[in-house]
Amino acid sequence: MSDYLWFEGIPFPAIGIEKEILGEIGDKFVVRDEDTIMLTYPKSGTNWLIEIVCLIQTKGNPKWIQSVPIWERSPWVESEYGYQTLINKEGPRLFSSHLPFHLFPKSFFSSKAKMIYVIRNPRDVLVSGYFFLQKTNLIKNPESLINYFEWFLKGNVIFGSWFEHTRAWLSMRERDNFLLLSYEDLKQWVISQNRPDCVNDQMSQETHFCEDVLNTVGYAVSPLLSLAEYQQLSSKLSAQ
Repeated sequence: MSDYLWFEGIPFPAIGIEKEILGEIGDKFVVRDEDTIMLTYPKSGTNWLIEIVCLIQTKGNPKWIQSVPIWERSPWVESEYGYQTLINKEGPRLFSSHLPFHLFPKSFFSSKAKMIYVIRNPRDVLVSGYFFLQKTNLIKNPESLINYFEWFLKGNVIFGSWFEHTRAWLSMRERDNFLLLSYEDLKQWVISQNRPDCVNDQMSQETHFCEDVLNTVGYAVSPLLSLAEYQQLSSKLSAQ
């Protein structure tokens, strides 16, 4: 597993993430009260959630998500690019993270920032992660699903153990600024249920745009990166 970047016992992708930044995030990154954070374990519907939240913020207008890459609309705080983007961004910020509980910015826990945490059946996380890694150069190829299954159970996969990640973040579920959703519920998401009202209190009074959101990010046309975005991201990763 030498091709991982290890930090405080957690394996990270060796591309796009720096130990120096991981060390600064916990103590130095300041989460603002007006921030909205989307946090997941990898392969739990992150891109889908980002598209939904972006569309809610634009009241269903798809222009933003169709014209701006996903990593610019919602930077990853633990990535080198995302960290620098976020610390220099003024006003309310929308950002994403896969960080485990103990490595997340400490300032969040005393803030009023809103966090959405999506949980997914670990069986599906496992299978999705395996096939995703077949197509990327983030880590060495696990070669077989059996190998990856063993890594997964031991927590020797990027961002560590699904079990520890989920257990720790679920301890926040009673907080008013923490919204827990499941990937499975998102698949069944309709106007009358599971609308993430905590994203913006004012928006919770407006329902007319929900149908536009659903039409754009409905499960049939779901949350995956567009081909153009995937090609851009692949180019960025290959260049590093």
